[in-house]
Amino acid sequence: MQMNKRHSAVDTFLQGGIIAYPTEAVFGLGCDPDNETALKKLLEIKQRPKAKGLILLAGQFAQLEPYLDVSVLSEQQLSQIKSRWPNGVTQVLPADPAISPFLTGNFRTIAVRVTDQQDVTALCAQTQKPIVSTSANLSGLQPATTWQTLDPNLSDKIDYVIKGSTLNYQQPSRIIDGLTGKVFRQ
Repeated sequence: MQMNKRHSAVDTFLQGGIIAYPTEAVFGLGCDPDNETALKKLLEIKQRPKAKGLILLAGQFAQLEPYLDVSVLSEQQLSQIKSRWPNGVTQVLPADPAISPFLTGNFRTIAVRVTDQQDVTALCAQTQKPIVSTSANLSGLQPATTWQTLDPNLSDKIDYVIKGSTLNYQQPSRIIDGLTGKVFRQ
């Protein structure tokens, strides 16, 4: 297992590397959402189709704002959206039209979440950005719940592993339409 080949999670993030890290329930794989080369690499590693889009995970809402079209949201909608966090709730919201189609896939929306998982909030605070979040597994397989259980087929392709712990949620995040509350994944 080749882990932590670079100096730190922040250096890895800024240099376009792929990071494995703990979320609320499972380990995630992520990278800088503004680095298209890293996004392509992440999708290739995961064997995930670009059309599906990706999730952004942040320590605070302000880190997500550049990726959202907040101009179409009322104050009441924004208040409702923010009230659901931090929590294991991923919300699908209108995307800023300028963001990479690798983030949005075939949609005009983007899935976003604010977490209070310490390792993620620290990384996002240091980079002042969200991190891309997709479960640490090959598409269709069970995600890792600890860094020790990362799939060996993935491990050699990951540039840095944050050896923290999940928040012990029993299920991956619920995914909802942030405007209507419609549940996409329970």
